[in-house]
Amino acid sequence: MSTPTARKTAARKTAAAQPEPPAAAVAADAHWSATRERLRSRIRPTATLTICDDQQAKKAREAADFQMRHAKARREDGQDDAESALTAAQAELAAAQAAFDEAAIVLHFQALERPLFEALKRKYPATEEQAEDGSAFNIEAMAPELIAASSLDGITEDDARHYLDTWAEGEAAALFNAAWGVQGETRMDVGKG
Repeated sequence: MSTPTARKTAARKTAAAQPEPPAAAVAADAHWSATRERLRSRIRPTATLTICDDQQAKKAREAADFQMRHAKARREDGQDDAESALTAAQAELAAAQAAFDEAAIVLHFQALERPLFEALKRKYPATEEQAEDGSAFNIEAMAPELIAASSLDGITEDDARHYLDTWAEGEAAALFNAAWGVQGETRMDVGKG
């Protein structure tokens, strides 16, 4: 299992091993050093999973959100009492959101460094049957370790295994997908030169 401390140590070692840029690149772009530093100090993508078992809090937030949209539409239509309705809707939404936030559990996940993620996938090769179905690795066996390794909240492999085994199928899938999905998240746009 990769701990947050081990991941930070690995990140420092990786950063220390970076080659110097070619002198021609630095000469061609006076700002390259600053750009390079920004690229090196980027934080890997993060994702959250919000769990709220309080159905009343969820419904109240949804109703307040609906009232807010309705009040905004009334203001756009120029109705006389639109501003007071909007003010009331904003207060109602703020209260409903605060109650929802109080009831909710928010889990945080961060993408692993690529070598760690690739090593994790190699650690769990697909079974014969999974390979015949086109899988490259055993997602089910890998899931608890992936969740624990990418958790910023300290979820252990045992915790993850317990959640995956006891939660409803859709909720267990959402937990896994939060940890898996952040691994492929991209925050880049490829433009034309």
